[in-house]
Amino acid sequence: MSKTRFLGNLIKTNPTIPTGNSGANYGTATGVWNLEEVASFRAAGDWPLTASAPGAPSITSVTSGDEQVIVAFSGNADTGGLDPTSFTALASSGESASGSSSPLTVTGLTNDTAITFTVTATNAVGTSSASSASSSVTPAEPINGFFITGTNGGTRKSQVDRVTIATTGNATDYQDLVASYRGTAAGNATRTLHHWGVTTSTFYGNSGVYYFSPVTAGTNSSFGNLTAGGNARTDGSALANNTRFVHGGGTYQNEKHDDMSYFTIASTGNSTNFGTLNKNDKDGSACASATRGIFYHDYGGGADTNIDYITIASTGSASDFGDITESRSQHGALSNATRGVMFGGRTGGSQFRNTIEYITIASAGNAQDFGDLQQTKYLAEGTASTTRGVIGGGGTQAANDLDEIGYITIGSTGNAQDFGNLALGKMQHSAAGNAHGGIS
Repeated sequence: MSKTRFLGNLIKTNPTIPTGNSGANYGTATGVWNLEEVASFRAAGDWPLTASAPGAPSITSVTSGDEQVIVAFSGNADTGGLDPTSFTALASSGESASGSSSPLTVTGLTNDTAITFTVTATNAVGTSSASSASSSVTPAEPINGFFITGTNGGTRKSQVDRVTIATTGNATDYQDLVASYRGTAAGNATRTLHHWGVTTSTFYGNSGVYYFSPVTAGTNSSFGNLTAGGNARTDGSALANNTRFVHGGGTYQNEKHDDMSYFTIASTGNSTNFGTLNKNDKDGSACASATRGIFYHDYGGGADTNIDYITIASTGSASDFGDITESRSQHGALSNATRGVMFGGRTGGSQFRNTIEYITIASAGNAQDFGDLQQTKYLAEGTASTTRGVIGGGGTQAANDLDEIGYITIGSTGNAQDFGNLALGKMQHSAAGNAHGGIS
């Protein structure tokens, strides 16, 4: 019979043959079918329509986070005749997440453990085969930077400000330590060590070193004491790799020291003598790669521009690395695995600087121009991820206790850009991060 309907010549509408439309209207058609029409459609293979499970999706990207991964994907053009109602992302470690569209965030993952993902699509008929596995991805704690204690308005402060280095924005109040200033700090992914320089009860210096977690606020415990060179001191500088925290220089009752001490970060206890710097040092700065530590010296009352280096895994006296471009003190430093960056400070004549300089840590040589800070400043501090350095706080001749944070891209050169603001303006503070010198 014809597929055009004639029923007593009362209804002459041509009925629509059912087709494989996706979605809620799958298999529907206009008009009212009679049994003869249905039989004709069936004989022609037009009814009932056969639906199937959809084709496998394709993963387009995987993005790691803290104990989670964001899985983005695209659906298959082959829907099986019915639109998918849900998608599921499955980790090779067993965790999964489901939802109606891309992307999906799989949580509860183990940081620092590489995994892959597949995605399936489900419609009313069934579930697709799995997509091809994604590239390997490793969840990880965010790289945080900390600006620790210091002074505001001449008053010792206990506040620790935190920034997430990969993103710009204002710092948040992370936690409080003992109010202090003119100390040092450095750490790795699990512990940040902080040497108290001056507290309300010790103007000439402290030997105490405390530690806190860079990923869980609220911890603050005694680690041990500096034991070399008369113990108590203020100032100096510190660096760390994944294993050791090394403190160098500092003063006690205005007498400068050249000694270095180290702590093994994983185990609490007092420091062990490391060796000596090439000169007595008070207001220098330091940074590190995974293997080599860099100490930028202060002006020492003269025209000293020295840079020293050490091999962190060993002990012994520092070796000459090269020179900065101009003698100054009260500068800051940061680094990743490749470059050390020194910034700001002032000369012996109290001329403030906005200069940023860099060295290649693996090869000795003089510093080269990198760019400029947002303004001239001294007593600013910085820390880094593998790619980005952040510089916070400090003071100028006109105003102390700056709250500005700037950032640089370490692998290139250029001027610092605006990052945000500290929760509390500060100077004479210290800085650290959980990438131990920028090495994740």
